Amino acid sequence: MRVTLEEGGPRLHHSPPPRPREDPAVLVNVELAALCRSDLKEVAGTRHGPSQFGHELVGVVCESTVPALAEGTRVVLDPNVVVDRGTGFADQMWAAGPADLLRHALQPVPHGPAARRLVFAEPIACAQHCLSAVKRQVGGLHGARVAVLGAGTAGLFIAALADRAGARVSVCNRSRARMDEARKADLLDVPALLFGELAGESADVVVVATSFVLPAVLEEALRLVAPGGLVLLYGGTAPGDRHPGLECDLDRVRRTGAVATCTWRGRSLRVAGSYGTNPQDFAAAIGNLTDVVTPLRAEALVAAEVDLPGLFELLGTPDALGPGKIVVHPRPF
Repeated sequence: MRVTLEEGGPRLHHSPPPRPREDPAVLVNVELAALCRSDLKEVAGTRHGPSQFGHELVGVVCESTVPALAEGTRVVLDPNVVVDRGTGFADQMWAAGPADLLRHALQPVPHGPAARRLVFAEPIACAQHCLSAVKRQVGGLHGARVAVLGAGTAGLFIAALADRAGARVSVCNRSRARMDEARKADLLDVPALLFGELAGESADVVVVATSFVLPAVLEEALRLVAPGGLVLLYGGTAPGDRHPGLECDLDRVRRTGAVATCTWRGRSLRVAGSYGTNPQDFAAAIGNLTDVVTPLRAEALVAAEVDLPGLFELLGTPDALGPGKIVVHPRPF
C-alpha cells in the first residue's frame, strides 16, 4: 500500500510499488514515516522546487544491487540527493540511480534506536545545516544570542541544537497555543515568548523558521536583530520574494545559501539562507539522536499516529498538521 501525489491530488494505492527499469536499485521496507509541512505545501501547490513528497522515513533494505547498501541495512532518506524513488508513504519504496548517489540518498543508521526517534533524522539534519550556515557567518555559537521565530518542529530542533552549542536561545511564535504545545513537549528549556515580547535589537542571530517567510514574520526578525547581526532565512520562500526597504532577493538568498549585506532603518545587518542538507548534517543528526548520554529526544514531538488510509484522509483536510509531528505507520498498528 502507498500514498502518492499525482496531478489530481493524493491517491491511495493498494498495489506494490513498481520496480524501476534501471539499475542499480534498492528496495526499502519502510518501518515508519512522518508527515512534513512541506508535504502539505506540495499537496496545496504552494511549495516551489522538485517534489520531495514522502521523504521523512526510516526503513530496512530488503533487496539491493548496490554493494554498499546490503540487505538488512537500516537507512533514512536524504531527499536532496536526486535519485528515482517512490513515495516514502508506503510499506515499500524503490530507489534507483547511480550507486554513489543511492549511497548518499540512503544514509545508514543503527538498528538499536526506535524508529519513532530515527524518523526525525532528516528534519534534524536540516536544522543542523541551518546552524552550520549561521556558524559560517558568525563563527561559534557559544554565548551568541539566538532568537528562533517559529515553534514548529523545525524551529524547536534548531533551538535545541543551538542550545546544545552553548547559544543563549529564545523561541518566539505568533500563537500562544503553539507555544503551550511546545512547552508540553519538554524538548528544551529556553524562554518561549510570543512575537513582540522579546526586546528589540536583542539578538545577534534571528532564525526565521516559520513555514513561510511572511512579511509580518520578517518584520519581527528585523526588529529583533542587533546592528551588524544576522537574519537567517530557513522558512519557505517563492521566486522573486522581496521585502519593502530590504534590498535583497529573499528566495535567491535562501536557496543558494548566500549572504547579503543590507541596511534596515539605518542599521546594517546581514541576511543569509539555508536550504537542503549534506552527508555531514546527517552524520551530526544521527549522532544527536543516538548519543548514549544525552540523546535528542525527538520523539517527544510525536502528537499523533496514523496508518496509510488515515494519512490519505488527513491530506484532504485544510489544516492537517497542527502542533507536533504526525507519524505514519505503513502497516496496521
